[in-house]
Amino acid sequence: MLYRRFGRTELQMPVFSCGGMRYQFKWEDVPNNEIPADNQANLEATIRRALDVGINHIETARGYGTSEMQLGRILPKFPREKLIVQTKISPKADAKEFRETFEQSLQNLQLDYVDLLGLHGINHAESLNDSIRPGGCLEVAQQLQAEGKVRFIGFSTHGSTDMIVQTINTNLFDYVNLHWYYINQWNWAAIEAAKCHDMGVFIISPSDKGGLLYKPPQKLVNLCAPLSPMVFNDLFCLSHQEVHTLSLGAAKPEDFDEHLKTLELVDRASEILPPILARLEEEAIATLGEDWVKSWQTNLPTFDQTPGEVNIRVILWLRNLAIAYDLVDYAKMRYNLLGNASHWFPGNKADRLDELDLRQCLARNPHADKIPQVLEQTHQMLAGEAVQRLSKT
Repeated sequence: MLYRRFGRTELQMPVFSCGGMRYQFKWEDVPNNEIPADNQANLEATIRRALDVGINHIETARGYGTSEMQLGRILPKFPREKLIVQTKISPKADAKEFRETFEQSLQNLQLDYVDLLGLHGINHAESLNDSIRPGGCLEVAQQLQAEGKVRFIGFSTHGSTDMIVQTINTNLFDYVNLHWYYINQWNWAAIEAAKCHDMGVFIISPSDKGGLLYKPPQKLVNLCAPLSPMVFNDLFCLSHQEVHTLSLGAAKPEDFDEHLKTLELVDRASEILPPILARLEEEAIATLGEDWVKSWQTNLPTFDQTPGEVNIRVILWLRNLAIAYDLVDYAKMRYNLLGNASHWFPGNKADRLDELDLRQCLARNPHADKIPQVLEQTHQMLAGEAVQRLSKT
C-alpha cells in the first residue's frame, strides 16, 4: 500500500480507503439480531481483506443504515491505534440533535473515539450555516474533540465548487470529502483551496459516481487500454499529489483487487496516462465536435439562475459522456436523479422545456441557439424511471 500525509492531520492515509455504504445489510436501522449471518460474514471478510492489503482507513456514516452497527461487531477486534475510522453526521438546525446522533454513531461503532468526524453534506448555504454559526454543529464537534471522542473534523460535500471553496476558506476544517475524477474535474479549484489550507483531500466514489467503472462499456474499455477504466481513473486521480485517498465502496473482499493494480503504476503515471488522455479527448472531439468540446460550458447559468431550475450544465455533461464514451447507463442513472435528490444532486430535468424561455439565461453561451434542442434530445435519450438516492431507496 502507498500512504500519503493527510494534510494537517498528519495521518498517514492509505491512497485507497474502505468506504462503508455498499456492504451493509440495509439503508435503515434494524435490530442487530435481524442482520443475516452471511451478510455480516461478508462485511467482516471485506474489512479483513482491506486491512490485509494495508487499507486501514474505514469510512462510514450515520446515514448508511446498518453500516456503523455492523462495523461495531468487527472493528474492536483490531488494535485501535492501527485503524483510521471516519464517520459522518449531517448538520442539524438543532446542534443538540447533532451531538445525540454522534453519540449513537459511537455506540454503534463500539469505539471510544473516531479519528475523523465529517459534517456530512455541506451542500448549500443552509447546511453551512447550521455547521459554522455560533452554537452550531461545528462547535459541538469541537467539544467532542476536547472530550477525546473525535481527533479531526472535516466535511463532506456534493455542493457546487463555489460552496466547497467558501467552506474550505473558513479554515475551520481539517479535511474535505468531495467528488473529483476524470469525467468530472469541476472541483479542482476546491482541491487547490484545500491544499492552500493544508487540508486532507478524500475523493468520494470515484468508481461509481466516476462512471460506473465496475461495469464499463466496451468503448471506454478500448479507449483506456492497456488499463481498465477503473485503474485508469485511479491512476489519473493519484497522479495529482494534492489528492490523498480514493474511497473504494467495496461490497465484497475481491472488490479491492482491480484497484490494487494501480499501486505499481503510480510512479510511471506521467508516462502511462498521456496516450490514454489524448485518445479520450480525440474521441470526444470526433463524436461531439471540437468547437462544442472546447466551449460548451462557457457562461452556462447555474440551475438556480435558470427558469424551472433546469440543471443545464449537468444535463449537457451527461449527454457528452453518453455520446463520446457510451456511458449511457451512467448518464441515465444520474439524469433521473434530477428532481429527486434535493441538495445532494440539485436542479431539474429537461422535461418542461416547452413551458420555459431559456434565451436570457443562455445569452452569453456561444451555443445558445442550439442548446434548447440539445436539451430536448438529451431528455428523450436519457429519461426513464425516476431514481432515488441510495439512502432513500
